[in-house]
Amino acid sequence: MTTLSTATAPRPTLGFIGAGRVACALAIAAARAGYDVTAIASRRLDVAQRVASALPACEALPIDRPEDMNAIFSRADLVFLSVPDDAIATCAAHLSPRAGQALVHCSGASEVDLLAAARHQGAQIGGFHPLFLFAGLDDDAIRLSGSAITIEADAPLNDTLHGLATAMGCRALSIPAGERMRYHAGANYAASFLLCLLDEATQLWQAIGMPEADAQEAMWPLVMGTLNAARERGLAGALAGPVSRGDAGIVTRHTEALASMGGNHATLYSLLTLRAIHLARQRPNADRAALDAIARAIAPYLPPFAPERDA
Repeated sequence: MTTLSTATAPRPTLGFIGAGRVACALAIAAARAGYDVTAIASRRLDVAQRVASALPACEALPIDRPEDMNAIFSRADLVFLSVPDDAIATCAAHLSPRAGQALVHCSGASEVDLLAAARHQGAQIGGFHPLFLFAGLDDDAIRLSGSAITIEADAPLNDTLHGLATAMGCRALSIPAGERMRYHAGANYAASFLLCLLDEATQLWQAIGMPEADAQEAMWPLVMGTLNAARERGLAGALAGPVSRGDAGIVTRHTEALASMGGNHATLYSLLTLRAIHLARQRPNADRAALDAIARAIAPYLPPFAPERDA
């Protein structure tokens, strides 16, 4: 077996415990990048076989008892633990890697120290979290290329994981130990919370009688145009709407209209407006007085804990 010792060492053989969407896409992407994926282990042998069948010389391993997971260490140098967060510590406690091998989890939220038992046995441990929405589609492994993968590991495993990410066409990022909660919360804003904002837009348009299907179809050019502008010009440079124009009158009328609906629509709008003010202030020719007026306009709708510094 390959020892993960230097950046110039041969590529390690890869194995996966868990055969869900993440494991399937990563295994196929790694194989396409020239890595040998030798084993997939799962409690669902049929699912493991389905993944293994898409890979050359990959064996599907059944997990009937926790100790069965250890069979993968006779077949792979670098093992990815791609199981739900709540199962990581339990699985890790039953694993017995050998010195020179590596165990890596694929969670963005769980700390790497959950794998400490493997480190005590001489294995290297780390985190390998793709910033990507795994939809379970046939082309997930292809679409993964171009995404960022956040890595937490000590040398030499750090170099090994960076090399794998780069070979898969991904951008390798690093995260310091103990910071996974803030990191993962940030990822939620760029993914699930973005959907929540689009749901809010849909609700507002439905409230004036627009069918949901029409509302959602109408927003895609606006959404994609905004994202493309942000990529080209940065977040502050892409900001549009009344805050970017310094139009306190429109913001006042927005909040009044939303407050009349009840619920938390005006509060959510005002909290997001705080962030829009923060972005607008970054512009070189920002109208400070106009932005101050907008901050005063939304103040009545903000919860008491909203930090003034965000404005």
